[in-house]
Amino acid sequence: MKADFNLVPEMPDNAGEFTSAFYKRFPLKKNTQPLQISEAISKDFSFPSFYKNVSCGIGIFMCSYEQALKVLSHPSMKPVRMPGGRAVVIFSCYEYKTVMNMQPYNEIAMTIPLLMDGGFDVPVLPLISKAFKNFGYHVFSMPVTSEENRIRGQKLWGIPKVTERIDIEQKVGFSTTVAHDADGKEYFRLKIPMQGSSQSFDETGHLYSMREGEIVKAQTNFKGNFEVNKHMGLLFNKGKKSDSPLLTLGDSPRAAILKQLEIEESVFQTRWCAKMEACFDLGTVYSKG
Repeated sequence: MKADFNLVPEMPDNAGEFTSAFYKRFPLKKNTQPLQISEAISKDFSFPSFYKNVSCGIGIFMCSYEQALKVLSHPSMKPVRMPGGRAVVIFSCYEYKTVMNMQPYNEIAMTIPLLMDGGFDVPVLPLISKAFKNFGYHVFSMPVTSEENRIRGQKLWGIPKVTERIDIEQKVGFSTTVAHDADGKEYFRLKIPMQGSSQSFDETGHLYSMREGEIVKAQTNFKGNFEVNKHMGLLFNKGKKSDSPLLTLGDSPRAAILKQLEIEESVFQTRWCAKMEACFDLGTVYSKG
């Protein structure tokens, strides 16, 4: 999908399409004031934002703990530790085919799982246990194809979004996502297998971001049936090579940011869902405890 820099006053009147039991859990509300998209355009969105018919391909990789720490935007944020001085980086690639009050767009969420304000810093466990209330994710980069969505993300949540071309294609058993920098050069390619062990997810998570010097905590929810592939042996097999790497990084400055993380070649886990439901709420200023 090409980058769309057009800003228009119209909002799709499609709230009536979000009628499943999933969306009924979340009462809609307005922000304190309409969002100024440009000098001439403001929009009165409802929240949480609803997403329907979402294809989702996720690649979870090991990377350097020290390098992951550098991309977190506040000293209170610490990456979840993995064995061997490592952390985790997650690439979540979305085709948002139906979005409440917005046009469809593609997106890549590049995130680091983290713990807020220290606490019991045990390796691995925060990723799989719901006992860690200070667990969440930090988005250190988020390419999107929609300029309107970039503005929303930066103004409302402080998420570092950038408007770029993102192509997503399902072919020959893989969902392949390709991102291009401002010069049109490919810098990111991720292939996610569309077959695996079937698993149903109905999850609530939290994103932590920096908005105007303050930490913002926002709730995200998703539900869908995923095809999952796990490679747990990588926990104790640092730096294992792959005969067919799923992640390929180019040579542009956009790729250099990712290369600094020292991402391992072999994927730790993949997830694929053809039709996910999701929502993302407004954030609140985070306070410890």
